[in-house]
Amino acid sequence: MARLNATELAQRLGQQAEAVCRHYLSNGRKQGNYWQVGDVQNNPGRSMFVRLTGPESGKGAAGKWADAQSGEYGDLLDVIRESLGLIDFADIAEEARRFLSLPNSEPEPQVHRSRTPPAPAGSSEAARRLWRMTHPLIGSIAETYLRGRGITDLRGTANLRFHPNCYWRPEGDGLTQAWPAMIAAVTDLNGRITGAHRTWLARDGSGKAPVDPPRKAMGDLLRHAVRFGDTQDVLAAGEGIETILSLRQAVPMMPMVSALSAGHLTAILFPPHLRRLYIVRDNDPAGDGARDCLVDRAIEAGIEAITLSPMLGDFNDDLTTRGLDALAAQIRVQIAPEDVSRFMVLTP
Repeated sequence: MARLNATELAQRLGQQAEAVCRHYLSNGRKQGNYWQVGDVQNNPGRSMFVRLTGPESGKGAAGKWADAQSGEYGDLLDVIRESLGLIDFADIAEEARRFLSLPNSEPEPQVHRSRTPPAPAGSSEAARRLWRMTHPLIGSIAETYLRGRGITDLRGTANLRFHPNCYWRPEGDGLTQAWPAMIAAVTDLNGRITGAHRTWLARDGSGKAPVDPPRKAMGDLLRHAVRFGDTQDVLAAGEGIETILSLRQAVPMMPMVSALSAGHLTAILFPPHLRRLYIVRDNDPAGDGARDCLVDRAIEAGIEAITLSPMLGDFNDDLTTRGLDALAAQIRVQIAPEDVSRFMVLTP
């Protein structure tokens, strides 16, 4: 008999999904049609779910799993690899073939080998793992969502990507859900990913997913930001991603950062050659406080600080309510004259 390929091995393992879980994920337990365990390395917990029933392939196939904490997902070949710390596919396939030759009722004892430890929940490493599982923004539901918010110019948005099934977990007890999500990479001044921000979306991209809260961040966020464009001597900094992307519709060439919250905005690191900082203010008390703190820090560092203020609650409100032409006219009179020709698209 010819040796089975990876897809066929995964399908054969899926046919015996519960036996596979009892053998390689022995620290978990059966919950209805799922096997629940801490993670794919077989640590105790409840974050990872393995389907025990379903079709041989495709959506909802038996043996498919997902980890709500890390965002990881895969099949039972991945379970064998991670739980035993295997690296080469030849070893993984050999272990799978060995298991499939055993009676389901009498699996051999698990062999414990060295393995890479799991990333702590909510850590920078977990954020980087999530980022590695994402897909391009363009052509995705996340692009549909942004276009619905009036954000159509997506140049310089490499730090935004899309995850088709990102797990949302409630703060307390409750069911873990999977929704499409826009994923933003939070980076330091050197471009290293320190965190990730998730915006869960409706399945058609028409708005946010019906979960509360629809946004969460993970990793090391303080002093870092979601960055759009390469900062040289001028930078605009604000709170929300959509606020900053809305401003970029009017000033597309200006480097900008989203600090994700008013508190984090006050603590952002200044690039070494920065000489002018535009503070993108949200029209609320928290926005006023962040502006005042950031102005003081900029002055102490010898950096010129200019506040950009919306007409409504924030610049996305201005964009969607008043339109791009009105937003551009509003910004043109707030930024320095030399930056109008440098960063704005001027129409005859």
